[in-house]
Amino acid sequence: MDIITVSKLRKSYRKGQVQALRGLNFTVDEGEIYGLIGPDGAGKTTLFRIMATLLLPDEGTVSVDGLDVVRDYKAIRRRIGYMPGRFSLYQDLSVEENLSFFASIFHTSIEENYDLVKDIYGQIEPFKTRKAGKLSGGMKQKLALSCALIHAPRVLILDEPTTGVDPVSRKEFWEMLKRLRLQHGITIIVSTPYMDEAGQCDHIALMQDGEFLRLDTPSGIVGAYTDTLWAVQADDMHRLLDDLRACPEVLTAFSFGEAFHVTVREDAVCRSWRLILPGWATVGWRSLPYRLRWKIVSCL
Repeated sequence: MDIITVSKLRKSYRKGQVQALRGLNFTVDEGEIYGLIGPDGAGKTTLFRIMATLLLPDEGTVSVDGLDVVRDYKAIRRRIGYMPGRFSLYQDLSVEENLSFFASIFHTSIEENYDLVKDIYGQIEPFKTRKAGKLSGGMKQKLALSCALIHAPRVLILDEPTTGVDPVSRKEFWEMLKRLRLQHGITIIVSTPYMDEAGQCDHIALMQDGEFLRLDTPSGIVGAYTDTLWAVQADDMHRLLDDLRACPEVLTAFSFGEAFHVTVREDAVCRSWRLILPGWATVGWRSLPYRLRWKIVSCL
């Protein structure tokens, strides 16, 4: 069952000069983790702010849990938890004061919904008297997630929640998201710049310039590409990249670590790299299995 439905959604800024969203259409199933992947300026935050009833769309419709974001905005705000990309809690209030404040807005209390946030809030509860502004990055994110959850929402909207957080805290954060989905059935829509996090979503949408380039499962995106992926190296890597991109047999060439990841035309796969790149006496090359990261980069 669809809990989020977006149809023909458009949004522009500066009197139409900047097209932030260009006719988006997609749905999110109840109880899944749905990921949005895209560069800065792709339109992810604009989409989330419309879902959270903080912006009005120019055209199209968005429904959350069967309610329209324009007509039923008050009811939607009780059913969603929104965590913006920038830490937006009150930095001069303590951890406990922030959580109590957000609970009171929704006419509930920490005690009433403690079971929902205990796995998250329990990690920062020993610091409940500390000012929010004095917390580490990972602890701030846990507090923000606790505040977004304290009123027991059906949908969580998370805008790049782990950006700038250390790898251990990122891993812990995603483990908490998975438990929320499994134990409480909460639907989560999240944007992330991290490819490893994208692979943990049930479905992902690749977004650029206000449009979706592809919507699929992580495995579906990887499986859709059948070209052989090659890792290519040489002594002069800078000149090699120029020659690869100028070669008519080469379809794509991207830098990945110490090698270039390359795909070539099907009719060139059986030829040696010495024939594909004349003038190069020594070129190291090997075939690689596809990874989601490479697929996303090649699409964007």
